[in-house]
Amino acid sequence: MKLFKKIAAIVLAVIILFLLGGYLYFQNKFSPPENYLQVAGAAENIPMKWISSEGNSHSALLLPIKINGIAQTFYMQFDSGSPVTVFYRNSLKSISEKFHNSLRINDRNQIPAAFTTGNLKVVSKTFEVLNYGRKIDFDSPKAENIIGTIGTDLLEKRIVVLDFKNSLCHFVEKYKENNFSDFEFKKRKILISAAVENEKLKLLYDSGTSGYELITTKENWQNYRIKNSAVKKEKGNSWGTTLTIYSASAKKKIQFDNKTLNLSEVTYIEGISDLQQFLMKRSGMQGMIGNKLFLNHKLILDCKNEKFKME
Repeated sequence: MKLFKKIAAIVLAVIILFLLGGYLYFQNKFSPPENYLQVAGAAENIPMKWISSEGNSHSALLLPIKINGIAQTFYMQFDSGSPVTVFYRNSLKSISEKFHNSLRINDRNQIPAAFTTGNLKVVSKTFEVLNYGRKIDFDSPKAENIIGTIGTDLLEKRIVVLDFKNSLCHFVEKYKENNFSDFEFKKRKILISAAVENEKLKLLYDSGTSGYELITTKENWQNYRIKNSAVKKEKGNSWGTTLTIYSASAKKKIQFDNKTLNLSEVTYIEGISDLQQFLMKRSGMQGMIGNKLFLNHKLILDCKNEKFKME
């Protein structure tokens, strides 16, 4: 009997250690790195630029930026689904070759750099560099030369005002917060509570899924869509992974704390990895909302104080 108790205790201890190790592994692996951004000033009335693809006129939201020492304007995608601001290797390489500047990537795929948007200056010694992006088209003045992604680490430093109605963006230090609502800012992810047909949902605001209103499960997609409505099928790209995206018309209301918006389209995605689905469930997330939902509105996000408002 004593031997059995000892064996049971050892097995229980091993299970606990395994679960604890797994928890710590996921906490470490999927927690964002420390925020090394140094931010000064503010940016007001920054013009938004939209990318179109496959008939979707708002597939990505770009903001104009300038790199220190270079007069030319480049663009970075505003992606509230990314916890870090990153640059793209292929784009930086062509900039470095043309201007012979000091954009040098270290052995850890990091680069010290500084950029501005309006009067907002962002500096870091450790910007991450992804093996991504395209060669810069220096000959065309209308080229959308995207050199990186602005993530939510910048939103820890500044309140962002996304004025979709007027296609303007502002990064400010203070904002008069009357009638603001709470949201969760976990691991630099923006999680906003909402309801569709009295079903409560926790939704990730991911401006990287810009051209979609609500991305949800296939089951919810079937329930929310207009029955027998046409289905639009697209191919998507998530950091090099190909996704299949299905969208259909809807005629629903999506209720936030102090605002109700019309939901005219609903989407679901195939191709998401099992690990991504697991992490979504662990966070309590039941869907994503993109920029398209807010096109006729203004969205103010104060991530430091976890407050937001829609106007």
